[in-house]
Amino acid sequence: MIRIITRISQFYGYSYFKFSQKIAMSTRRITLKNLFIDNQRQIGLQFYPDRTIQNLVKTLPGVKWSEEFSMVYLQNTPTNLDLIFKTFSGKAWIDGGSFFGKKFKSNNPKLNIKPEKKAHSKCPPEFLQKLEVDRYAAKTAEIYIHYFEKFMVHFTGKKLLEINEQDILNYIQSLVNIGKSDAQVNQALNAIKFYYEKVLGLPNRFYSINRPRKQDSLPKVISQMEVKKLLEVIPNLKHRCVVEVLYSAGIRHDELLELKLEDIDSKRMVIRVNKGKHGKDRLTLLSTTLLENLREYYKKYKPREYLFEGQKGGKYSTSSVRNLIKNAVKKAGIRHVTPHILRHSFATHLLEANTDLRYIQMLLGHKSTTTTEVYTHVATRHISQIKSPLDRL
Repeated sequence: MIRIITRISQFYGYSYFKFSQKIAMSTRRITLKNLFIDNQRQIGLQFYPDRTIQNLVKTLPGVKWSEEFSMVYLQNTPTNLDLIFKTFSGKAWIDGGSFFGKKFKSNNPKLNIKPEKKAHSKCPPEFLQKLEVDRYAAKTAEIYIHYFEKFMVHFTGKKLLEINEQDILNYIQSLVNIGKSDAQVNQALNAIKFYYEKVLGLPNRFYSINRPRKQDSLPKVISQMEVKKLLEVIPNLKHRCVVEVLYSAGIRHDELLELKLEDIDSKRMVIRVNKGKHGKDRLTLLSTTLLENLREYYKKYKPREYLFEGQKGGKYSTSSVRNLIKNAVKKAGIRHVTPHILRHSFATHLLEANTDLRYIQMLLGHKSTTTTEVYTHVATRHISQIKSPLDRL
């Protein structure tokens, strides 16, 4: 193609020759890759064979060939990175998308890691700083810190940059062997990848490590009768309102703790969930029964900012919610219940009442109906209509 354009340019003159140069540049593309070779960060250059690019690559200082990654590379320094852009300016298109990575965007409130937490944390300072700068949700940050500290303890005496893929694989296998759940293994891997990929900027550091195969487990739910028994044994008005919000609105545990007084919209009969999972806002149901109880609760407890507050003010604690539900379950004599089981039950009971799956998806804050469809497997609306062969005998 280039030869044809060159011949045409000889016939039509200089202007067409300039056009051919632009065409040639558009066909040349260099993709930058983050590599980690010989315990050092390297810049990988991936491109289709091209004489112009190959000749220019030879002018770069300390360029080497990697058999493992099948590309040339040079040491990752600001000087070399700047030199690459200058060398190929006007000659080839530099694709730095995977090299620089996508900036994490979130509307979550800024994470403020307590000074004492920073002082006692085993995590590198830049690990904590990245969590704050990128505004990771407090719960996510807490999980990452916990699992990365465990990871560092496991490799005590070994520098983090000396840990290779096989070391990581062995570590993940050890978690599986001691009985850690798939969710816990995935959280540990997320924390590890966060450090190497986000903090150190090495997106392909452990790209070949596979996650545990996701198991198709059904959500646990309780019946409406069990929900009724649970509420009947809770004499404390505040505690009863907590359980009613979880069940009647189908919100997550963390979302409950973040609810503020202004999030209860009695005129539109909705509850506003601010910065839920993935930093998204949404509206969910405000039960008429719940609204009446919340009005009594407000008169008695007079919360100032958050819907549910501790004795000294501020957000209600996670442990308080779990303990009140645990005690109520024991009194009611029903199956094990958690805040998330109440959320599952909310969705399942709506589905059994013929609510459109798309509305349930919206209320739960799911990205896709595929996630919501799991409740069709536990809803008994259709199953109850099927007669067992035993009953036909």
